[in-house]
Amino acid sequence: MATAAIFSSLRRRRSPSLEAFLAPVDLTDVALVQTLVSVSTELVSCFSGKSLFFQRKNSRSLIRRIEVFVVLLEYLRDSGAGSSLSSTTVVCFKELYLLLYRSKILLDCCVQSSKLWLLLQNHTISGHFHDLNQEISTLLDVFPLDDVELSEDVREQIDLMQKQSRKATLFIDKDEEDLRVRFFSFLDEFEKGKIPNLVDLRLFFVEGLGIKDAKSFRAETEFLEEQIVNHEGDIEPTASVLNGFVAIACYCRFLLYGFEENEVELQIGNRKMLRKGLISQEIAETFITVPKDFCCPISLDLMRDPVIISTGQTYDRSSISRWMEEGHCTCPKTGQMLMNTRLVPNRALRNLIVQWCTAHGIPYDPPENSDSSVEAFAAAMPSKAAIEANRATATLLIHQLARGSQGAKSVAARGIRLLAKTGRENRAFIAESGAIPHLSKLLSSTNSVAQENSVTAILNLSIHDKNKSKIMNEKGCLGSIVEVLRFGLTTEARENAAATLFSLSAVHDYKKRISDEEGAVEALAVLLRAGTRRGKKDAVTALFNLSTHTENCLRMIEAGAVTALVGALGNEGVAEESAGALALIVRQPIGAMAVGGEETALAGLVGMMRCGTPKGKENAVAALLELCRSGGTAATEKVLKAPALAGFASESTVHRH
Repeated sequence: MATAAIFSSLRRRRSPSLEAFLAPVDLTDVALVQTLVSVSTELVSCFSGKSLFFQRKNSRSLIRRIEVFVVLLEYLRDSGAGSSLSSTTVVCFKELYLLLYRSKILLDCCVQSSKLWLLLQNHTISGHFHDLNQEISTLLDVFPLDDVELSEDVREQIDLMQKQSRKATLFIDKDEEDLRVRFFSFLDEFEKGKIPNLVDLRLFFVEGLGIKDAKSFRAETEFLEEQIVNHEGDIEPTASVLNGFVAIACYCRFLLYGFEENEVELQIGNRKMLRKGLISQEIAETFITVPKDFCCPISLDLMRDPVIISTGQTYDRSSISRWMEEGHCTCPKTGQMLMNTRLVPNRALRNLIVQWCTAHGIPYDPPENSDSSVEAFAAAMPSKAAIEANRATATLLIHQLARGSQGAKSVAARGIRLLAKTGRENRAFIAESGAIPHLSKLLSSTNSVAQENSVTAILNLSIHDKNKSKIMNEKGCLGSIVEVLRFGLTTEARENAAATLFSLSAVHDYKKRISDEEGAVEALAVLLRAGTRRGKKDAVTALFNLSTHTENCLRMIEAGAVTALVGALGNEGVAEESAGALALIVRQPIGAMAVGGEETALAGLVGMMRCGTPKGKENAVAALLELCRSGGTAATEKVLKAPALAGFASESTVHRH
């Protein structure tokens, strides 16, 4: 049976109905025949009038065979011969039921799939049609024609279909195959570093495939991207090759149809994207579950390049290197004197971190000198064709960012946003090609779509570490990001600005600069208090990062961030990160005084100790402990006298007894 491969081709949006796998049971002979008449008639009605772009001959041949079955079944129903069927006939009809449903699934695939997908699957889909024809032939060979009374006309049609089915061979349309080979030739050209001829590309996409506008191109690429995701690696061509075809299609979309696009369609497109797959959002959503051993004891961030020092402790390379450069000769965690300054890569831990990131859908952007095996595990390397096609696309986009109309700039910013969603190579060469200055200027646009696309594009680019310095060093860029955070024209733009600050604040040296930028911390505090669920998550993770820099404590207090963090202790979605940030702030006396002065702080922290998640409880205990250490006797007494803590202590005593 040609089931699995056919079903996998339709995994795009929904699973096939259970009826596709089950033949009807407990039906009378008459009901069985009537069911088959309904199914086959509906199938013919749905597809006989449709002119498919690909697989025309195969689909017409299959539909003609089903039409003959309709003639047979209607004759049995109308003549009454279907009221007393032999057991062999019933078995054959149940098999026919399954065959009809598989035919519907295959024909649906040909109607609903994109042209590029059908072209790439040309051999496979042609094989499915041939398999169904073979099943029809087998069914007719075993069907007991002598057991049913048929008119001469019906019997002749069945006999003719049986002969044709026996003679039928695998049919692959020559014109379709020529197009498929041509498509692969474009891939080969990009693989060799050459850009295919414009005329050839136009002939292929416009004349050959009938893709006549930017919207159609976008639908084609989105369908291919869905297949890559939905088939979970079990796909042919491979995901790497498919990514190459997606990149070529994206390039040709801009090359052939330019940059003017309907404003409403752009807004709809932005709503559909919703920052899917970004590292900042993914880390924000999984932040609370990061294993403690994966975090650097100095920065408290997920380690990218863990190294072992002479005391046997592990730190992130950038953090411990900075510690040593500042003149420290002791281990930050144990206080032991360092025997030497050697940093030994902790490859075992780094592999575990990579595996954890992969399992949780967090893109892992390893340092430049990391092991190739680790990087290969983190993500399948894009093909050279995909890289070259994306590079050509980036060139077109940046040219429009620099010289295009306002509408073209908005479309180009969206293109950069999409291109920078995945792949360190994409993010690297987009920034190297000069996109950041142009995106920075677009942040102040009065066009909400342009502003949203530009800030999200910068967010995506910031995931690549080397781009962080380019963004921070671009004159006025940080200030513009903060302005979007404060006064952005859409909720999405404001949230993505917060996420950008979170991404940039991963670099220790930038935490103070971000905190000192006028209005930055205040705006994050406002977003934490009054933002959407995702906005609160973006804000609290950014504030947590900023709180890891000791010199930001006073600024956090003055800007109202401490008050916002205390208030967030009662919000389940951000409580853990809020407690973690407060635990860092209260390490300093001024921070302990500020937190201790918040009316609901102690009750919130003790409440988390009582009912929070394991990580939340750990953060709450750390915050209370640091509050006692840094706040002096007065703070300690206040903690001990807190009614909530007294109740918690009483409960603990009862449980021990």
